[in-house]
Amino acid sequence: MSFALLRRPDPDHLEVQHEGASLQIALRRRPTARRITLRVSAATGEVVITLPSRTAVNTAQRFATSHAGWIAARLARVPERVLFVPDAILPLRGEPHRVHLRDTRSGAVRVEGGQGEGQGGPVISVSCEPAHVPRRVRDFFTREARRDLTEAVERYAPLLGQRPVRITLRDTRSRWGSCTARGELNFSWRLILAPPMVLDYLVAHEMAHLREMNHSARYWALLHSLCPNVDAAEAWLKRNGTSLHRYG
Repeated sequence: MSFALLRRPDPDHLEVQHEGASLQIALRRRPTARRITLRVSAATGEVVITLPSRTAVNTAQRFATSHAGWIAARLARVPERVLFVPDAILPLRGEPHRVHLRDTRSGAVRVEGGQGEGQGGPVISVSCEPAHVPRRVRDFFTREARRDLTEAVERYAPLLGQRPVRITLRDTRSRWGSCTARGELNFSWRLILAPPMVLDYLVAHEMAHLREMNHSARYWALLHSLCPNVDAAEAWLKRNGTSLHRYG
């Protein structure tokens, strides 16, 4: 009988204590892992411990406990989450907007400039039951992202002489965009939170892959010929990209 069959099922999480706080750690096994690893996501604050197939859970627990201080220090660096709720300040195309619940009757989500109970600056004006505000705000961001992405695709398609077969929006953590061999483009809806040049650059980046499915010198030459903001957009993403995951 194999070791895997004899072992009790793994718990989903481990817990460790640090200075009176309980820290929860997601437990994963990976057959290719050669040692225990511990990771704290800078985007979401999720803590994950990864184990080789034959490592005992007790061993993982001791390892996590010995690193409780390190985990707490990393978590302290994770930006505080900003929920999609009334009065939250959210970026839209790089500019701060306040969420304003104008009515509890169902109505369209719209941007209003400088309105909402006398507070200055633009607002994302929502009309629905309070419990539905998070979903309505996210749906609004997704629609706006699809509109801007589609417009950017239409600008670049004549320059390339090619266009994608489909555009899909997701909430990816590891990449902002991708291009499949079949010519399908995938983007994170969170690009609508960033300045327009960033979304524009990501569209150019992925559309260039329709012609060059690689990152060769020829690919980068093509991309720079399409988009004038490659370096500035990449620098912005390097500095601020992780922070976009704190919203919602």
